[in-house]
Amino acid sequence: MRNPAPTPPVKIHELLREPLILPDLPADDGESALKEMSRLLAGYDKTFDEKRIYENLLQRESLGSTAIGEGFALPHCKVSGLDEPVIVLAVSQKGVPFRAMDGKPARVFFLVVSSAENPGPNLRVLAAAARLIRGSRSLLKKMLKARTTRTLLDIVREEEEKIS
Repeated sequence: MRNPAPTPPVKIHELLREPLILPDLPADDGESALKEMSRLLAGYDKTFDEKRIYENLLQRESLGSTAIGEGFALPHCKVSGLDEPVIVLAVSQKGVPFRAMDGKPARVFFLVVSSAENPGPNLRVLAAAARLIRGSRSLLKKMLKARTTRTLLDIVREEEEKIS
């Protein structure tokens, strides 16, 4: 019996959409950051219920912070009926307290919403985001200098290509 071909690695830049990139997140705390990103997602696609996304994100955060340190957070949740994962990228110039183990505020958020029925892609997207964050020494610095959605998307693509 032959093993199936390995699944190619997920590329964050291929899942990002410019309307779901927020270069200047105006939040002062974790809850308002999650609310703002939920609002952006619901405004982009009316099939997303802003309140449900927000509540699912809060529920996930209650299990433990998704801030991974060094200025990054990977908030995530699952919803029913989603075909493929959706990513919101948000950058906070001032930083948002997000209960990171290192005590540093979150400056860059990769929010992932994926299918409740098919959790596999969720894990691959989170792993790809973590690989990008860990593999790029200059990602945070570059993202904090970026002022446009296009520039942020280009940074993610360029940094992913470097670590591939």
